[in-house]
Amino acid sequence: MKITLLSTYHLSGGAAVAATRLHRALLRAGVSSTLLVEQVGKPEPGVVGLADGYLGRKWATARLALDRLSFLPYEKDKSVRFHFSPARVGANLAEHPAVQQADVLHLHWTNFGFLSLSGLDKLVRLGKPIIWTLHDQWAFTGGCHYTRGCTRFLTQCGQCPYLKTPGPNDLSAQILKRKAAILKPETRLQIVTPSRWMANEAGESRLLEWFPITTIPNTIDQTVFRPIDRTAALARFGLTDPDRPRLLFGSFNTTDPRKGFSYFAKALQLIKSQHPTSAADRQTPEILVFGKGESPDLNGLPYPARQLGILTNDADLVAAYNAADALVVPSLEDNLPNTIVEALSCGTPVVAFRTGGIPEMIKHFQTGYLANAGSPEKLADGLAFILNQTTRELLRQKARQSAEELFGEERVVREYTELYRKLC
Repeated sequence: MKITLLSTYHLSGGAAVAATRLHRALLRAGVSSTLLVEQVGKPEPGVVGLADGYLGRKWATARLALDRLSFLPYEKDKSVRFHFSPARVGANLAEHPAVQQADVLHLHWTNFGFLSLSGLDKLVRLGKPIIWTLHDQWAFTGGCHYTRGCTRFLTQCGQCPYLKTPGPNDLSAQILKRKAAILKPETRLQIVTPSRWMANEAGESRLLEWFPITTIPNTIDQTVFRPIDRTAALARFGLTDPDRPRLLFGSFNTTDPRKGFSYFAKALQLIKSQHPTSAADRQTPEILVFGKGESPDLNGLPYPARQLGILTNDADLVAAYNAADALVVPSLEDNLPNTIVEALSCGTPVVAFRTGGIPEMIKHFQTGYLANAGSPEKLADGLAFILNQTTRELLRQKARQSAEELFGEERVVREYTELYRKLC
């Protein structure tokens, strides 16, 4: 049984990381797995790059540019530029040897010039069973990756808030019709969602209501992401004073409004006004931030803050989580964030908004705190819950135990393997 996973990226972005971790877990379990990506980030077993050599890399860059340019005439403004994908540009993956030799094709996140709608049609026409793991909502919308509360994907899209000129037959409506023509009810397609929330969204959609949907969470190597000595974790970033509480915010793109950093900043202001402390007080929290993109405005925070930059290897990530008393995830929309999987596996509690699939990951008051979405006041309550804890070690133990139960490799690989066999 040969499985080929398809993902635009190898190591860049949450969906790519999730796909790569699954590929590695499958290999460790003895499953014949190949991961086909646009470009290989660094060589590793079973990972194949579509863009080999200088010319291939140039074509990959050109496809990405053409994909984004194809949306430019339609976009409402530049703030939505990377939040909507028309999928007009892509490579012909159907003819690739990794696809040809596969018994099951397993799609992950395939936008930005990797797989077009025409390319998807060609994959479907191969007649091979296809699993599609949904890392966002794009598979069942008219082009947006997250709907921001819009429900038009339930019917026919149109009047799209991402578009410059929304209308009943706008670009979103046309894309949804094109997807419906490809994904006919008889298509050999199995939908997998990392969260039950995403399963509910997909099941209610006009596009995917015909297909079986199952929920299997993302996995992680918990021999790597684990609790480590706190002093060593602090030392990795030149941090001192192990008694000072620390709150961590991290994201692939820290300036994405969907990730909610502004709510974190407002919550900190509320904490400061309710519990004023001197700068020399050991209980004054320190804020740690990591991620890609321009750093949020740390100077405006009421507490000392440290930018850790882009953490490119697992050892740095593990140290960051272990250095913190809690990870803060004020996302306004999210599926099953890798940062929460990573933090809990490191024994770090999480304070987050109660939105998307996040409530399925955190046990309120046991492994973290769930605040009402969009409420800095409730988020501040969650931060205070962490900062006032006298039994932080118990929270850490419960966080790790919960991660082992929810995201352990053995469970996730078993569920996927059973699905592969069923489809074959």
